[in-house]
Amino acid sequence: MSSQDIPEENLPAEQGHAHGAVSVADEENPFADPGLPPHEHRIQDIDERAAKRSERVVALLFTVSMLATVAFIAAYVAIPHDKTIFVFPIGHLSALNFALGLTLGVALFCIGAGAVHWARTLMSDVEIADERHAIEAPADVRTKVHDDFRQGAKESALGRRKLIRNTMLGALTLVPLSGVMLLRDLGPLPHSTLRHTLWAKGKRLVNMNTNQPLRPEDVAVGSLTFAMPDGLEEKDEEFQTEIAKAALMIVRLQPGNIKDKRELDWSHEGIVAFSKICTHVGCPISLYEQQTHHVLCPCHQSTFDLSDGARVIFGPAGHALPQLRIGVDSEGYLQALGDFEEPVGPAFWERG
Repeated sequence: MSSQDIPEENLPAEQGHAHGAVSVADEENPFADPGLPPHEHRIQDIDERAAKRSERVVALLFTVSMLATVAFIAAYVAIPHDKTIFVFPIGHLSALNFALGLTLGVALFCIGAGAVHWARTLMSDVEIADERHAIEAPADVRTKVHDDFRQGAKESALGRRKLIRNTMLGALTLVPLSGVMLLRDLGPLPHSTLRHTLWAKGKRLVNMNTNQPLRPEDVAVGSLTFAMPDGLEEKDEEFQTEIAKAALMIVRLQPGNIKDKRELDWSHEGIVAFSKICTHVGCPISLYEQQTHHVLCPCHQSTFDLSDGARVIFGPAGHALPQLRIGVDSEGYLQALGDFEEPVGPAFWERG
């Protein structure tokens, strides 16, 4: 059915300037204004049943968007991050990434498609030629803007087409929840994990360079050795997480040079073990001054005195390096006599 088949009195009233109006070229305006083409009404403008069908399509798209957002959240919670699936012809993919991308894509696409279909089939499509005007907005222009806004709101039929309004609001309300769920990627709550490491009574000290257990005779006076707990290997999935808390510096001092009584009691024949993780921002400490027994963090130059309980003598670090109490086992290997008594690394808000 076309607009030519409808009596003139049944067609919607035209708004704005007349369509098809043209101007003639003259000396002042050498280029003639071709005018606007004759306006043709859409089927939705003349048939309320067609308008209802378009309304249902728009509402369906917004509803699918809501369902896709709920599916995004469910996938994020339920699908393990290490699960893979085969998708032809792409190949093996992360099931979680595939589900998140698919559901979020559908949610956003349906909102966009619903808005476009709504605008193209139900909102007014009358073309209006508006004269250029100065940048400033006089009172009559502001009044016109307000009138145009009210007219646009009226033409959108939000008040009359409540199904579209409600489903659109539902879709726009649920989509931001996808972003809220992504905050979960900041990681699980640490609870007490930051207070504990793999060190425990009986854990041998293993040289990080040779992967061999250390004996006291392997550590020379004035040397610096890095150690990790026995049983921790680089191929382990949690290696980086655990070594970031358990890495040790092993230094052998003359017992008479150790000023701190607890440090001396926790050492073995002058061998002391301190956390390698700087207490400023967690950088690994690796610079050792043999004559002064100072260690220096290369990131921000925090300096610690290993002969005096690894206290801070320079730099931004807030507290001393934690010391690990060590001894030897029945086979003569260096071993831990427990875990660190305080959290390693920089301070955190739960630390007390």
